[in-house]
Amino acid sequence: MAVLRVLGETVVVYLEAPGTAPVDEAPVNVKDADRSTRDRVLRTVLEHGPITAAELGRRLGFTPAAVRRHLDRLEEDGLIGVKDVPQKRARAGRPARHYVVDPTAQVRLGNENGRMAVQAIHMLREMGGQEAVKAFAQRRAAEQEERYRDAVKDVPAGVERADALAAALSEDDYVAFTRVVDVSTGTHAMRSLQLCQAHCPVVDVAHDVPEICEAETEMFARLLDVDVRRLATMAAGGHVCTTHIPLGRDVDNGVPEKRTRITISKKQERTR
Repeated sequence: MAVLRVLGETVVVYLEAPGTAPVDEAPVNVKDADRSTRDRVLRTVLEHGPITAAELGRRLGFTPAAVRRHLDRLEEDGLIGVKDVPQKRARAGRPARHYVVDPTAQVRLGNENGRMAVQAIHMLREMGGQEAVKAFAQRRAAEQEERYRDAVKDVPAGVERADALAAALSEDDYVAFTRVVDVSTGTHAMRSLQLCQAHCPVVDVAHDVPEICEAETEMFARLLDVDVRRLATMAAGGHVCTTHIPLGRDVDNGVPEKRTRITISKKQERTR
């Protein structure tokens, strides 16, 4: 048996020596299958949280009892937590629990070398000062930008280019996606986009080195050719890194404009 790490995922490969009979027709035992299912639940919470047990069951095709069993285990292990989400309208009974990946658990999701990296950054700061750390963060972002440039350069600006960037980030294990957000301003809604990263391979380093997040945000602005704004980061305690991308689209939300007609009497007209 060989155990490999591929983009933060553990892959078990069963090898059969020449001339020997297979040990088992089904090498994956019940314990392995249970762990694999729990990993699927965790990955879905990572990508779609905050998410309820009912929504998890629909996405994965599991029964409510099976989902809750895995959620309870993940919560006991400190990998997920419950997030308070405002309810759109009051319902009878207990409110649904919305699950998210615990920020402290990000270190356990493919960041085995994080502690050593943090120590190296601290040493860099001691030897070269804050400017050396900033230069490191900017150089790292420049190397990423060079890779991502090919993925977005021929894609139209706006939603399509942001989607292309999200796909490129996901290839680097950032589990990125986009979502459209409409902010109502009465009769119209201003449309914008959010670039979300549900996992960060360097979250433990970024927690101590915010320059990494700052350089990444600047990189997004250059790749998307628009001013962007960071709304939240996992390094600062958020469950998802979120970047605001303005689209500049004014959308009619279907609400008629309310107008008030003012009538001036002849007497008022004479006194003006």
